[in-house]
Amino acid sequence: MKTSENTILITGGGSGIGRELARRFNELGNVVIVAGRRKETLEETIAGRRDMHAMVVDVEDPEAIADFAEHVVAEHPGLNVLINNAGIMRREALSRTRDLRDAERTITTNLLGPIRLTNALTDHLVGQSDAAIMNVSSGLAFVPLSATPTYNATKAAIHSYTVSLREQLKGKVEVIELAPPAVQTELTPGQSTREGYMPLADFIEETMALFRQQPTPREILVKRVDFLRWAERDGHFDQAVEMLNAY
Repeated sequence: MKTSENTILITGGGSGIGRELARRFNELGNVVIVAGRRKETLEETIAGRRDMHAMVVDVEDPEAIADFAEHVVAEHPGLNVLINNAGIMRREALSRTRDLRDAERTITTNLLGPIRLTNALTDHLVGQSDAAIMNVSSGLAFVPLSATPTYNATKAAIHSYTVSLREQLKGKVEVIELAPPAVQTELTPGQSTREGYMPLADFIEETMALFRQQPTPREILVKRVDFLRWAERDGHFDQAVEMLNAY
């Protein structure tokens, strides 16, 4: 993936990893469109910066996604990179019958949203030079945290979907996966100051260094996530499950 002279669309660009990726890619000489539900947070991301744009989209609404894709291509015909970053994480108790609305919303946002937006933009991206799609999964796609079962499952599904997408778009669109470890963001309440989580600035710095590698790795993996990503391959999956859930 080129690191400059792209037009990049990033969902979930109003905070956390999405916001910082958007700013760093913009600083490298890219036009960046940040998308999300809340106009005010998107405006904070782009404030005072050139070649950054904010567009509102509800990734839970399939009709809204289709309309958004049409508008973003019309306004930014040079769009050649899609970063599916928007996501939510909810704690769930599985030991009793419960309201499934959190689980259903997590599936809609984390899995159906990226699938729908990718589908809506595929024909456009296939026709672009240096096109790329990056899906953001998680270390929890490979070793689950029992308190967030549906989140883990959606990220495991995004990993699998990304592998299939890469094979089908081979030679047409570069497909990359970014799998973060636990990072200090507001993905869950209080997480931005939680001890033991990777500082956001450190995560972004190491991530951007990986993007500078040529060729770009198919999976962007900071060293902190290796223990989870390769747990099964390296024969310590059960240990990783125990350690993660004890912590």
